[in-house]
Amino acid sequence: MKRSLPAFLLLLSFSAYGALTKWVGADGKVHYSDEPPPANAEVKKLTIPSVSGVQASPTYVEIEAERKKTLKTSEEAREKAARQQEDAAVKQKYCSSLRANLNTLEKSSRIASYNEKGEKVIMDDAARRQQIEEARKQISAKCD
Repeated sequence: MKRSLPAFLLLLSFSAYGALTKWVGADGKVHYSDEPPPANAEVKKLTIPSVSGVQASPTYVEIEAERKKTLKTSEEAREKAARQQEDAAVKQKYCSSLRANLNTLEKSSRIASYNEKGEKVIMDDAARRQQIEEARKQISAKCD
């Protein structure tokens, strides 16, 4: 008896993977059966997927490769964010310098600079207006 039970269960499991037929009877009812339908019925054959159709779980190697890929992607994202933050700080410092230069040009009465020979040269009003205009263009192009 104990020996025949596993054999019976094994035979029972094979019959579970047979083809199933769906058909509509003359009265309009839908029937499902593993036996052939009558000759005048509309037939649609259904199949039950086999055990081999089950997708296998990923292997350790696949899981590890996916983990490394995720770590690499997140590291690249962190590096990119750090570069963007550093670039923003440099740009802010540059813009502050441009604005301070413009403020000096606009507020000071006379501005002096030194030429190639090291002599002190005072900027005239036309050159000063030109420098102010140039500073405004740079601020609007790079800072706004």
